[in-house]
Amino acid sequence: MSVPQDPMPQDVVPHEPAYRPPWTTVLGFGLLVAAVVGAAAFATAPSPYVVERPGPVYDTLGQVENAAGDQVTLIEIPDETTYPTSGRLDLLTVYLNGTRENPLSWLDVAQAWFDPSRAVLPLDAVYPEGQTEDEADEESALQMNTSQQDAVAAALTELDVEFDSILTIAGVIEGAPAEGVLEEGDEILTAAGRAITDVDGLKAELVGAGVGAPVQLGIRRDGEDRTVTVTPVASESDGSPVIGVFAASTYDFPIDVRIQLDNVGGPSAGMMFALGIYDKLTPGELTGGEHIAGTGTIGGSGEVGAIGGIVQKMYGAQAAGAEWFLAPAANCAEVVGRIPSGLEVFSVETLDEAIETVESIASGSTGDLARCG
Repeated sequence: MSVPQDPMPQDVVPHEPAYRPPWTTVLGFGLLVAAVVGAAAFATAPSPYVVERPGPVYDTLGQVENAAGDQVTLIEIPDETTYPTSGRLDLLTVYLNGTRENPLSWLDVAQAWFDPSRAVLPLDAVYPEGQTEDEADEESALQMNTSQQDAVAAALTELDVEFDSILTIAGVIEGAPAEGVLEEGDEILTAAGRAITDVDGLKAELVGAGVGAPVQLGIRRDGEDRTVTVTPVASESDGSPVIGVFAASTYDFPIDVRIQLDNVGGPSAGMMFALGIYDKLTPGELTGGEHIAGTGTIGGSGEVGAIGGIVQKMYGAQAAGAEWFLAPAANCAEVVGRIPSGLEVFSVETLDEAIETVESIASGSTGDLARCG
C-alpha cells in the first residue's frame, strides 16, 4: 500500500507585490522635490509685513556713546546748578525689520509670530504708500527733535520756569489736505479759535473736530496773519484725524539743555527725557536708587501720549534689568496679559503723575498707584 508523500516544503509568500512601473517612482520623487522647492520659494518670498522687536535701552541719567565713539552725558545742563542722581531712568526703543526697499521673507515673519517679544505689522501701516525709507527716517528724526524740545518745555513747566513757544510747520506731505493750504515756515497761532503752542494742542483740536470736519487755523506767514481752512482725513496707521504736516514747537528757553542721543528717532522717549531733566534740576535723588524704565510722548505742557511697540519696549526693559515700568494710560489696553515676568507696569497721563509714581517707587509705597494689567 502506498503512502502519500508530503509535498516538498516551499517558502510561503502571503501577498505577491503588485507590479509598479518605473515611471511612478520618478513621478513621486519629482512631486516631492517640487513641494520642497515650492515651500522654500514661498518661505523666502517677500512679504507685506515688518517686524518690531526690542531695541537698545538708554539711561537718561547716564552716559551714551556718540557718533564719534566718545562717551557723553545723555542729558547735559552746563550752565545751571544740577544735583546728584541715582538709579536709572531708562528710555526704550524698538527696531523695525523690513522696509519697502528691503522686505522681509515669509520665513522671517513666521518666526516672529511665535516670539512674544516681537510684533508683526502691515508694511503699509509703518511705511505709507509712496514714502521712501529716507523720507521715513527724516520724519523719525524730526519727531525725535520735537520730543526733546517738548521734554525740556514740560520739565521747565513743572519747575515753573517761564519761556516762549511758537508752533511752526516744518514740512507738508504731498497729496495731504494741507498741501496748497499750509507752507513750510508757517506759524500756527490758533485752531478752531483756540490758541495753539505745541503739537499736542494741534492734535487735540483736530481730534475734537474729527475726520471730514473743516478746521480753521490762524497762521502767520511772512509776518502777515491770516486764516486758512483745512479738512482732516483719517490716518492710515490708526484712523485718527490728520492734515498731513510735520509740525514742531520752537521754544525760547532761558536754560540750555542738551540731549545727546544719536541714531534714535521717533517721539516716544519724551516722557523719560522730561523725567531725567527734572531729576537733574531738583535736589534729592528722584528714583531712590531704583531701576525704572518707561515710554510715552510728551507735550510741552506735560501731557503723556500713546506710543507704538509698547510690548516690545516692556521686553526691552525686562532684558535691561528694570523692575518698574511707566506706560501711557492710553496704551494700557495693549499691556493687559502681555507683561513680561518680573516687571510691574504703572499707568500715567501727565509728567506730574510720572514724577509722583517715581517718588512712590523710591519710597516703597506703590500700593495706591494706577496699574496697567
